[in-house]
Amino acid sequence: MELGSFSVSLSVKNIENSKVFYQKLGFEVIGGEQSKNWLILKNGDHTVGLFQGMFTGNIMTFNPGWDKNCQQLESFTDVREILKDFAAQGINIIQESITGESGPSSFSVQDPDGNAILIDQHV
Repeated sequence: MELGSFSVSLSVKNIENSKVFYQKLGFEVIGGEQSKNWLILKNGDHTVGLFQGMFTGNIMTFNPGWDKNCQQLESFTDVREILKDFAAQGINIIQESITGESGPSSFSVQDPDGNAILIDQHV
């Protein structure tokens, strides 16, 4: 099963301070809106999302339908199919926001240690 591109979504206290820190590590801002308290940064194949005041804790994020450069893939496993597969395996779904037969939707699970995993399809 292909889960899509991977990134880490960090809950930050001060988005400006975090942006400056990650830029010192070689990351560049590629998306988001700092005025709305979120940014997406990349360093090579590595993606980090910075989110101030949007959620508690850090989240591993997978984006079905996107490659590592956030470009839409021609073929991918839809989030709805991934959800069905996870549920069939007995994985506890923490949050579900599925709409329609296709297009943007998401759901969340937790690993055995309580780490949050978001499957977030934008296409």
